[in-house]
Amino acid sequence: MEHVTTRPSRIGGVSLVPRLRVSFEFFPPKTEEMERTLWDSVERLAPLSPSFVSVTYGAGGSTRERTHATVKRILNETTLTPAAHLTCVAATREEVDEVVRNYCSAGVRHIVALRGDPVEGVGVPYAPHPGGYRNAADLVGGIKRIADMEVSVSAYPEKHPDSPSVEADIDMLKAKVDAGATRAITQFFFDNDHYFRYLDRVRARGIEVPIVPGILPVQNFKQAKSFAERTGASVPLWLAERFGGLDDDLATRKLIAAAVASEQVLDLVDRGVTDFHFYTMNRADLVYAICHLLGMRPEARAAA
Repeated sequence: MEHVTTRPSRIGGVSLVPRLRVSFEFFPPKTEEMERTLWDSVERLAPLSPSFVSVTYGAGGSTRERTHATVKRILNETTLTPAAHLTCVAATREEVDEVVRNYCSAGVRHIVALRGDPVEGVGVPYAPHPGGYRNAADLVGGIKRIADMEVSVSAYPEKHPDSPSVEADIDMLKAKVDAGATRAITQFFFDNDHYFRYLDRVRARGIEVPIVPGILPVQNFKQAKSFAERTGASVPLWLAERFGGLDDDLATRKLIAAAVASEQVLDLVDRGVTDFHFYTMNRADLVYAICHLLGMRPEARAAA
């Protein structure tokens, strides 16, 4: 794999040479066409040398085999470091532990541990499996008992939809960190102030692990709005206005999407953020463009 250099960026009139780290999230494909799109995207983004690439896991383990197959292919056919998502929904401890052991045997050393959504879908009250892990903190502890793996967890700047308050959310984050998590990746957000207010509250609780902002480049506004409604993320009026009237204008939507995402990440860099986790939706072009604007270059191309 080519190595990446970071070129100086000009932000707010000041030249910076930040040491930026990125990671990318993919989901396991359902069809042959989706499979081609995924691997085209992996190939496109790999030269940026991400810290890791994560692969999602469906509700109740519904994508377990496809997730495992995708992770194994990344291990076997690329030089990327995969992180496998894992949930504790609708499964016994023994079943979840077996998945962890299988990942260990395959060579995976990083798991993204999540409680997961109920099999019935978002909006249905969550109920732990009678013989399963109770929540994400319990799952982190179970993983760490099996193997000394790196474990990332989720964080919610605008709180998880099931949480009564942000403070309750932060209590859960602390429990996950106390159980052995070493990184938190946030749910996506569109207003950077949400992230920084949340970060201040997290640090005030003595939680010192990296809180990596999760960035969702808006490939499709209606889809992004639907995601936001299900996950408790707010959609600012200005964002809706920027995409207004463009339902049938794909070319302009792409330009607006690039502008919006670029503004967000460049503002985060300007305010001291150095790590980003991109929800790619298995599409590379917009994410690659954002990374380019961040100054990231494969060395071979940078030298050309």
